[in-house]
Amino acid sequence: MRRMASSTTARGVAVVVGVGPKLGRSIARKFAHEGYTVAILARDLGRLSRLADEIAREEKAHVFAIRIDCSDSKSIREAFEGVLSLGFVEVLVYNAYYQPVSWNPTSFIDIKVDSLEKSLAVSSLGAFLCAQQVLPGMVERRRGTILFTGRSASLCGIAGFSELCCGKFALRALSQCLSREFRSLSVHVAHIIIDGIIGQSRGASTSGGGDETVGMMEPEEIAQTYWHLHVQDRSGWTEEIDLRPSITTFYYTH
Repeated sequence: MRRMASSTTARGVAVVVGVGPKLGRSIARKFAHEGYTVAILARDLGRLSRLADEIAREEKAHVFAIRIDCSDSKSIREAFEGVLSLGFVEVLVYNAYYQPVSWNPTSFIDIKVDSLEKSLAVSSLGAFLCAQQVLPGMVERRRGTILFTGRSASLCGIAGFSELCCGKFALRALSQCLSREFRSLSVHVAHIIIDGIIGQSRGASTSGGGDETVGMMEPEEIAQTYWHLHVQDRSGWTEEIDLRPSITTFYYTH
């Protein structure tokens, strides 16, 4: 675990599991901006530490980079030992998914068992284990938010993407089960379906022209939805929400 700190914060800890340069970064930055201590988790600790340093500097927040492999239960336990040492986890965002070597469709007959197992482990079992780490504290304090990132593959089976769809279907079921079990205990659980392609964060370097961003989803704008779900009044909690761009130029598969 590497600490990137500046001013102290008055709020709890927001944990973002599965942080890359697009959506995960934007969600972490939003919660840091709102005064939370933020823990960002991913496999590549070097890249993660650079992101933590950047967010801490820009938002004048406490940001911690912690390595995690969401397909490994031991790695998850060890990572959350570090997370829980930071204080009460008020927010868990599970944004991890298994990314194959290629996004090209794979014939069902050619899918390797270990590839399916990896996708299920990252998309659903990892979410299950991370939620188990933080729910006791949320229930004890009767407050907390758990947000799961889904995809269009959470709703509809797609030819050639059996591994992705099976993992994301299971994640959606987990989210619904937890929402209905823990909402009476003041824990808000929601599933966010990203039905589109996420573009670069604002300020990120791009090599193409403006036309390449048509139909792309802005990660900063999506992050606003995660924040809104967290601060929703409990009299009208959202259990599931789907987001898509107003302009679609092709059929989204992931």
